[in-house]
Amino acid sequence: MSYILGFSVADGSIYKRRDRKDSFIFNITNKDYCILENIKRAMGAGYRIGTKASGYTGKKDYYYLQISNKQVCKDLLSLGIRPRKTYRLDPIRVPNEYFPDFTRGFFDGDGTVYIYEVNKTPQIKAEFISTSLPFLKELNQRLCRNLRIPPKSIHRESIKGKMTMYGICFYIDDCERLANFMYDRNSSLYLRRKRQIFEKWKSIKRRRYFKQNYPSKIGWHLNQKLYA
Repeated sequence: MSYILGFSVADGSIYKRRDRKDSFIFNITNKDYCILENIKRAMGAGYRIGTKASGYTGKKDYYYLQISNKQVCKDLLSLGIRPRKTYRLDPIRVPNEYFPDFTRGFFDGDGTVYIYEVNKTPQIKAEFISTSLPFLKELNQRLCRNLRIPPKSIHRESIKGKMTMYGICFYIDDCERLANFMYDRNSSLYLRRKRQIFEKWKSIKRRRYFKQNYPSKIGWHLNQKLYA
């Protein structure tokens, strides 16, 4: 359930029904049908998974799961998943023993990871993004504390000049720490394509560079993604 809560922070929404008083609907939308099916199974939900069109392409390339269970919606509201949460999301309080699962869920919804090259040397980058600066600040502090590394710098970026996003990035050794933190609990809930990139990184035969001699990470965005 902590994974589902983290995934909901990223790709979930809750809204009030117009036809009923004090009634809400919970919705999760994602491009990956399998993860919604796994979430549905974990929740024991009997609702069907539908398709919807992308706001950019107009094609029905997204899947959604809608749940109108009163108790589920009530629990999510109490945990901080509020209507129109995009710019109103506060830090979500999760017990530390469930924080790895929550982090993995949020990463699968609003995280990215890929392997690229700098000066013909393979490197890996993982990133978390959010529209809520307070939420990401707290996640940054808590996650880095668990990984036993200094907090990351938070950078700001705009998507198509309309939406402001905030992000934190992890590279190389910190990515390995992150992967161990998120996946060492033998959970069946995770996005396979993202985990496979971390596994691919482990299998890459890297030349014997000392850490201090690795090429600079500046300009990573200019390099071609190898696995994504």
